[in-house]
Amino acid sequence: MHKAEFVKRELEFKEAGGTSRGVLYTKPSWFIKITNEEGCSGIGECSIIPSLSLDDAPDLEDKIEEVCKNIDAYLLDFHSSLVAYPALRFAIEMALLDLSNKRPFHLFDSSFVKGDDSITINGLIWMGEAEEMLRRITHKLQSGFKCLKLKVGAIDFEQELSLLTTIRQHYSADDLEIRVDANGAFAAGEVEEKLQRLANFQIHSIEQPIKAGQIEEMHHTCQTSPIPIALDEELIGVSDYNDKKLLLESIKPQYIILKPSLLGGFSASDEWIELAEKLNVQWWATSALEANVGLNAIAQWVFTKNNPLRQGLGTGQVFTNNIESPLYLSGEKLFYQPKGVWENPFV
Repeated sequence: MHKAEFVKRELEFKEAGGTSRGVLYTKPSWFIKITNEEGCSGIGECSIIPSLSLDDAPDLEDKIEEVCKNIDAYLLDFHSSLVAYPALRFAIEMALLDLSNKRPFHLFDSSFVKGDDSITINGLIWMGEAEEMLRRITHKLQSGFKCLKLKVGAIDFEQELSLLTTIRQHYSADDLEIRVDANGAFAAGEVEEKLQRLANFQIHSIEQPIKAGQIEEMHHTCQTSPIPIALDEELIGVSDYNDKKLLLESIKPQYIILKPSLLGGFSASDEWIELAEKLNVQWWATSALEANVGLNAIAQWVFTKNNPLRQGLGTGQVFTNNIESPLYLSGEKLFYQPKGVWENPFV
């Protein structure tokens, strides 16, 4: 027999998080604790992004409460019974991994959790006014980042190009890798021209240039774009293995971006990895604005994959009221201090 309980935390951004879908000032996470008969516990995080996550529905907290009240029944088949709630499914998977390893917040054994190795990450630059974005870029570069991910598509496109011009005047492609994320902001009729203009800045890749669900248009874009395309939102809601295979075969992207909270957790993400590698599609993992509980789980998992690309795990410092954890950044490297302190969200 198991017991489960949950607590909610409204995470507050240090600086407003601007995307093409709007500006975020806060976002919710629910922490779920599962306890077994021996009194051992594991904690998982159900993190959603408003207007993006499938779980973003008025009944989500009611669903979390129901799952906690009937936890043993859900543990029998949560990967299938919670397929419509990928963030909640991930939280259960995370809590069970934490519980099974019997060391708090220790999900996967590796030299990363021993403190002997690190994960190289990109620096995330939120959308905002051009001057504010330039300030944030300068700060990241001074902190030692060699790869930046810029959100594009919210402010005037000419301003965004001007910002990229300024960056490239100071940093060549050999010195700085630039990734951009459009969050589906470009219309299908304009995407070709915009990609051609962005290509002048030696962009590493662009995430989701057009909205998800336009399979033929995305396939054409991937085959003709001068910039490699990475699918992101396109993967959300695709849970069946054969549907995943069909999507990748139909679009033929250069990259896919894995956000376990949006995709249903590690088991679901592992299916994407298996299919991508068979089709010679590269991938990297990205946190989806989880608190440090979820970020830690994703970091420990992705380290075991030996993926050579920079991961998108730089969100641990964006909140004023994050869960205190042993995760820390040194330049563009994410480390875990095994003797560090974990805050208990249930205290």
